Amino acid sequence: MRATLINIGFGNSVIAERIIAVITPLSASGKRIREEAKENESLIDATHGRKTRAIIIMDSKHVILSAMQPETIANRLSSHAEE
Repeated sequence: MRATLINIGFGNSVIAERIIAVITPLSASGKRIREEAKENESLIDATHGRKTRAIIIMDSKHVILSAMQPETIANRLSSHAEE
């Protein structure tokens, strides 16, 4: 099976099958997850200096920050699942 890459903005991509969740950074759990990942050095900032709009949690325990809306990423994941 081939890995499918999902564009998360600014030319950055992640493997769709490895995504566990896409959450908003405004929630209390989103803020906590972001801080814990920063402390554990597993935070990847893919925002290119823009405002963080989505937090992507990977099965490798990495946390990726994206400037794209969570709904946009979820729609791309849904399109991938239908294929």
